[in-house]
This record gives sequence, structure tokens and C-alpha cells, in this order.
Amino acid sequence: MIRVVAPSRLHFGLFRVPVAGESEAGSRAFGGAGLMVEQPGVVVTVRPADSWQFEGPLASRAQIFAMRFMLALPEERRRPFQVLVERCPAEHTGLGVGTQLGLAIAKALAVATGEGEELLSTDLAARIGRGERSAIGVHGFDQGGLLIDRGKLPGEGVSPLFGQLPLPSEWRVVLFTPAVAGHWHGASERQAFATAVPGDPEALRRLAETGLWPAAQREDIDAFGEAVHEFNRKAGEPFSAAQGGEYASLDIAALIEDVRATGVRGVGQSSWGPTVFAITPDSDTALSLTLRFRSRVPCFVTRISSGHSVERA
Repeated sequence: MIRVVAPSRLHFGLFRVPVAGESEAGSRAFGGAGLMVEQPGVVVTVRPADSWQFEGPLASRAQIFAMRFMLALPEERRRPFQVLVERCPAEHTGLGVGTQLGLAIAKALAVATGEGEELLSTDLAARIGRGERSAIGVHGFDQGGLLIDRGKLPGEGVSPLFGQLPLPSEWRVVLFTPAVAGHWHGASERQAFATAVPGDPEALRRLAETGLWPAAQREDIDAFGEAVHEFNRKAGEPFSAAQGGEYASLDIAALIEDVRATGVRGVGQSSWGPTVFAITPDSDTALSLTLRFRSRVPCFVTRISSGHSVERA
């Protein structure tokens, strides 16, 4: 049996949103910054079997990822497995579930078939069709921590990193999961990109590379948090027409404002939401936030992840 434990991904926002009619020659699209956290995470196990079996949450998606990976193998290495998704959060909540589930399954099958535990997440992603836009979750599967994604050139595969940085082990992240009427995926996501405006990608890059990044290197959580919040807010501006503002809903905007009013600076919306994150200096501060807001919105504390792990039994 092979078990893979994968982190969850928080995305602070994209550098550059491709706009209809805009020339992309020589320009990197998407990119951005994000953070990997341990919980809620994804846990997948595979066992040899006489025929393919898929169980657990998102079993149908697990089957698609497994078949894509197997078709990339030489025929003599293809054989059936029982695939169990032990733990997986709901899709379309801003946690990068599709990428982490796909990579966890691909990694487990790579080890189980002898294809190689050393295969990097970028190679696994290419085999299962992930990383078409942001590469934060792809690189973060292996490396964890804080990541800045340079963005993709036309025709390029998984985009390269500006850098990856572990953050202090005592820092904690509180995740809030407010109820929403709908999720941003499929047709709604396509519409959001279709109505997006260019924004200011160079300003976002400067903020990430000369504000957010050096503050993280100094372990200055207040400066880091302020830069993350500002980056996240500005990254939402191109989608204001679809969202009705910088965030996915007025309730999310109000929650972010109220959490920041407690003195925690690094608060924002992950990807399309509805997950809201708050980066805190220690477990006491994180616990205080959960006690303050738990009657209003479900929330929990997690650690920053150092990447996936593989277990054998």
C-alpha cells in the first residue's frame, strides 16, 4: 500500500490576466503568489487489485487522473489498483483541490508501478493535465512554503518559479469557510476571465518581489501580512465586473475587514474563494481568532506545509 499526503494551496492572486484581443507574444500570463498549508489537505492510498476500484470523495475525478497517468506509462507497466481518497476537501473552495488530488494520485501510482518516486511534480502535472494556468499548487506539492510563480510564456508548460521560501515554523494560518450561494468555476469562471480588465501586472510583480518576498525573508510578519493583503486586494481588481468588487462577495469583503480589525494583517481571499485566510505569528493568536469568529463562520487553524509525503505499508 502506498499513501500520499498532500497539502492544500492558498492562492493570493494572479500577476497578469490575459484579456481578449490582447497580444501575448513575449509576455508571461497568470503567475502570482501563494502558500501551501497542511490542512485540510488530501490523502490518497493505492493498493494492487484484480480490477480498478475507486472509493471516497471525488472518486470520479480520481479515476480520470489515474487513467491519464496510466496512459502515459508503457503498456507493460499498466495494471489495476484500488484507489481510495481518504481525505479531500470540497472542490471550488479556493484550496487547489483538483491539482493536489491529481498529483497525489499520480505520485502514488508512480511509486506503486515502479515509475519512480523521484518524479517531480512538474512531470506528474504534465502527465495528468494540470498547471495550465497557475503553477503554485504544482510546485507547492513538492516544495511547500511560500511560492512566487513567474507566469507562463505562450506554449510553455508548467511555469517556472521566482522562488520558494519556508516560513517560520511557529506561524499559523486560520482558514475561514463562509457559506456562499455558488462557486466560481466552469461557466462562471470563464465569464469572469472574459470580462476581466488588464489590471497592473508590473505593479503586482513589484509588490510580490520587492515587498512580500523580502518581508518573508526577514520573517517580519506584519510587513509580510500587509503586502499579502495589498497584493490580494489588487489582484482581485481585474475581476470586479464579475465579482461586484475585489472579492467574491460582500460578505467575504466584510469578513476580511473584520479579521484585519483584530490586528492581524495578512488576511485575504484564496483564489476565487470562498476560503478566507489569516496568517498569524503563533498558535495563541490563531486560536484567539477562531474563538472570536467561530460563531459567525466555520474556521480552523493549520500549519504551513513543507510539501507532500509518501508512506509505505
